[in-house]
Amino acid sequence: MEWKSSQINLEQPDLSISMILELSITVERARSRTMTDAQIGVGIIGVEPGRSWSAVAHIPALRSLPQYRLAALSTRRQESADAAARAFGVEHSFDNHQALVSHPEVDLVVVSVKVPHHFELVSAAIAAGKSVYSEWPLGKGLDEAIRMVDLARGKPLSTSVGLQARFSPVIRYVRDLIAEGHIGEVLSSTLIGKGLDWGAAIPPERVHVLDRRNGATVLTVPFIHAIEGLCYALGEITEVQALTAQRRPHSTVAGSGEIQPMDADDQVVVAGRLETGAVLSVHVRGGEEGTGLMWEINGTKGDLKITGNVGFPQIVDLELFRAAGPYGEFKKIEVLSSYRTVSSDLPGPAVNIAELYAVFAEDMRNGTQHCPGFDHAVTRQEFVEAVTESAATGRRVSVSSFGAGGHEPSVCPRPQAASDQAPK
Repeated sequence: MEWKSSQINLEQPDLSISMILELSITVERARSRTMTDAQIGVGIIGVEPGRSWSAVAHIPALRSLPQYRLAALSTRRQESADAAARAFGVEHSFDNHQALVSHPEVDLVVVSVKVPHHFELVSAAIAAGKSVYSEWPLGKGLDEAIRMVDLARGKPLSTSVGLQARFSPVIRYVRDLIAEGHIGEVLSSTLIGKGLDWGAAIPPERVHVLDRRNGATVLTVPFIHAIEGLCYALGEITEVQALTAQRRPHSTVAGSGEIQPMDADDQVVVAGRLETGAVLSVHVRGGEEGTGLMWEINGTKGDLKITGNVGFPQIVDLELFRAAGPYGEFKKIEVLSSYRTVSSDLPGPAVNIAELYAVFAEDMRNGTQHCPGFDHAVTRQEFVEAVTESAATGRRVSVSSFGAGGHEPSVCPRPQAASDQAPK
């Protein structure tokens, strides 16, 4: 996918005086905008009505929050950009990202395209002095992620990455139940899930994930999203022993029946140890077959179980069950309403994104870091590297051996009186 750049060269000899004056006014307007304004202007790179992730998750989430205003969007072609702008009621549309990131009404740039383009687009937004939300993975590997952290360091802007599982009301509730001792000391945890892609069939728009060089694999996408939620509830993983495998040689493109070769693992299995000493096992597999998501947490006083219809806890509606005592049966428990702060009318994929955006607005205005930022993306990319090395060598690997200075976001404020209403 090619992205066009449009940059104004102030040394160009035929640049008119009027153009220079217009540019000066534009720059001054941009400088005058602050995060104390009533709304944060958002520009989204990569929108296709009805199909793209930004259309089904980001735009509904942003529209539901009064802190934000959709100011601009861009695609590869002006025709499609204009069509998307009409569909979503956005005033400004462009066929190149440079025009979007430099627009004075854009305070926050959302990068929602395929992974290979993240570095170029994020870099352009940072160079323009704009805050950035990038989809996960931040880059094609640890090196790109570190370079983007370095670009943003010391600049008056905020960063966030699309690791929204921690904002799931169920996962936040689980974290608090554990912290308050409702299942005692955590002994172990087991998670299995299916990744939908990397299976017998694949949608035509997802064929790129069959090539590991594009950066979107079972390990980097569904596995890490599951790990993000798990670590938020239980604490970080300190060491891993991993096994990966490619069991399918190809996948059939839905609709056309075309056979596409697969060059990516469709099985990722990791045993590990948490910083608390508890042990865990995680198996995420490609395809649509089998259990969607099953995550058990075993404690000295009881157990918790979280389920979903696919292995993406950051997207799907989750259900929570609890078993008390050594022979207790799992019974469903409801999550307190205080753990969901956004509109009840939002579709499933947009809920946790909206929760993230609500917190990110405060980060942008107050200079805090409650959302997972680019530093946190480096932490997760270090985990990817540890799993990759363990799978390649057959050795147990310390995650900290890949430390590159990642920074964990602060814990989001807890809902009021949560401990008073927790299940007994």
